[in-house]
Amino acid sequence: MGQKTPPYGFRVGITEPHRSRWYAPKALFGELLVEDYKIRKFLDDRLNRKPPYAAVSDLHIERTREELKIVVKTARPGLVIGPKGAEIERLTEELQLMTGRKVSITIIEIKNPDIEAQLVAESIAEQLKKRTAPRRVMKMRAEGAMQAGAKGVRIILSGRLGGAEMSRSLDVRMGSLPLSTLQANIDYGFAEAFMSYGQIGIKVWVFKGLYTAAPGEAESEDAGPRSRLRGRR
Repeated sequence: MGQKTPPYGFRVGITEPHRSRWYAPKALFGELLVEDYKIRKFLDDRLNRKPPYAAVSDLHIERTREELKIVVKTARPGLVIGPKGAEIERLTEELQLMTGRKVSITIIEIKNPDIEAQLVAESIAEQLKKRTAPRRVMKMRAEGAMQAGAKGVRIILSGRLGGAEMSRSLDVRMGSLPLSTLQANIDYGFAEAFMSYGQIGIKVWVFKGLYTAAPGEAESEDAGPRSRLRGRR
């Protein structure tokens, strides 16, 4: 049997930071953990599932004794902030009411959304809802990520693709993807497309290079993009 672990969880504490950074005594730990989940769910529903679709890829939560700090990574910071900061003020007030704590929200802009795995997965889900051909969407997004500077990409779609009676999976790969190398910066994203005939799962891996490599330095594993599209026809 395959023994699989998400690339992020495999690297936490080694090359990746925790997405929730706080300490609590045993009596409070469960309560704060559930609160973290509710904050993530609330912000995801508010910013990603409803207009204006702010393309948020990641949330980091930090706590001190008095303050709750939320770091939002988004490709469209203007939509999160709103005109004259109105939207971010409304979000802050609602989170303060929900948690009963002082809340501060920091926005970090994603400069290159084409190589953010979560955003790639979400965009594929949106295109599938518009009845675009799955193979075409996968190949187009994978090529776009490679052109944007990724060292390797893998995309898997699973479900009743095209409304077929039997579920199947499609897999496209380009470049290299050293999943077992801890120094490799591999981003992972997952999304679901809710179609009239069922759900389609989308998994995306993006290899952005080695953590130790200098900016612009080419890695030895990158021997040029190789494309492979697999699946039952």
